[in-house]
Amino acid sequence: MVQLFGATMLPFVNIRVHYQTRGRSDLRYKAILCMAAPLLYAAATSSFVNPSIRPIWATRAQEKQKREEFGSSLKRLKWDEREQRAVETKKGNERSDSDAVIRMETSLAVFEILALDKKGRAVSGLSKDDFIVTEDGAPQEVASLSHGDGSTVPRSIILIIDYSVSQLPFIESSVAAAKTLVDRLKPNDRMAIVTDDVTLLAPFTRDKLKLKDGLDSLRKRTKSKRFGRSEQYSALLAALKELTVSAERPIIIFQTDGDELSSLRNAAISPSGGEVSAMPHDSLKEYSLEDIYTAAEKTRAPIYAVIPGVRFAGVPPEEHVERARRLFGKLFPLQQELGWWGRQLTPTFENYLRSRAQTALRQQLALAGIANLTGGWAEYLEEPGQAAGIYERIFAGIERRYILTYYPINTRRDGKLRRVEIKTRNHPEYTILGKKSYYADGQ
Repeated sequence: MVQLFGATMLPFVNIRVHYQTRGRSDLRYKAILCMAAPLLYAAATSSFVNPSIRPIWATRAQEKQKREEFGSSLKRLKWDEREQRAVETKKGNERSDSDAVIRMETSLAVFEILALDKKGRAVSGLSKDDFIVTEDGAPQEVASLSHGDGSTVPRSIILIIDYSVSQLPFIESSVAAAKTLVDRLKPNDRMAIVTDDVTLLAPFTRDKLKLKDGLDSLRKRTKSKRFGRSEQYSALLAALKELTVSAERPIIIFQTDGDELSSLRNAAISPSGGEVSAMPHDSLKEYSLEDIYTAAEKTRAPIYAVIPGVRFAGVPPEEHVERARRLFGKLFPLQQELGWWGRQLTPTFENYLRSRAQTALRQQLALAGIANLTGGWAEYLEEPGQAAGIYERIFAGIERRYILTYYPINTRRDGKLRRVEIKTRNHPEYTILGKKSYYADGQ
């Protein structure tokens, strides 16, 4: 049996070349494998098989399988109390000792960056000689710099959209704005849609009509009072583990208020450091916010958080109660209509507003944190009419990024976190927006 592995492990682009046989010493066998390796690799990685000419039934069956299997990576996670992190349970179908393995390997660190001037405007026209890169303090030589506008490097955009009941005031405008994003996709771009049900609504496709139909289906569901399950972080973790692995230039747009935060492990800490109420132990997920942050650092996908609702992050504390009152005004009619109101209030209305503000702040800081960590940013969708402008800014940021690569001097694949700093030569006033770390995964 011969197996060929051509894995992409981002931010590394890895092609492995390694020959291994177990229990065989036939020189002719080895020679045949060595000659076949280039042909096998070319067959596995080339795009000569055009997906568009596959039979329709085969394409539909493949899409159905992808939908059914989405989220399976989460089922293999188990919380380890001693290590205080999620660990993956052992997978089945282990490889036999008699298998022969051909591997091809090289490592290239890839970073998407956006250069901004003092006024926050994107800087164009830079070359690889304009950048200085260090990894853990050691200078690195820039291998290449290309434009990320989609004309040369295809993009794989993942839209994770929350259609839970708290998002109802924003569904109409959000769907309309997402459709404009679909319209702006370039011929080489692909897009997938994931919902807060941890459901793959639309697998990666270039079919714009199919993507728009998927978005419209969410609007129809909410009109018939069918809402998502508010498992937004779970959907994000599944997308990071399952959709970004083999995707070309993955980009994630994460539209949610992030209220699943209280269901994650180790999430019962307020922004001020004090304890907050936690979910019952048996209701918690098998992973923490830190696990999700780690998964995000292991890909090179920038995450743009679009946070619907009243903004609390970055707002003076003395304004929080009044802003919570505004939030209450948006959601109260809906809660009253659904019969959810009346049992959740703290002893006084003022205390309720203060508590609601702290919860919303905690959720928004977590979302902004993961966006900043991955080189994206957070947008606040306070009014439905702002949605189109927010998507426009995000798309403009995606279009104006550079893709910078280098071969790390430290070639050890020890799984440790590497800190990366990227600056512009002779322009200290420029700000570089992008990831600042990665894991040198040895798997």
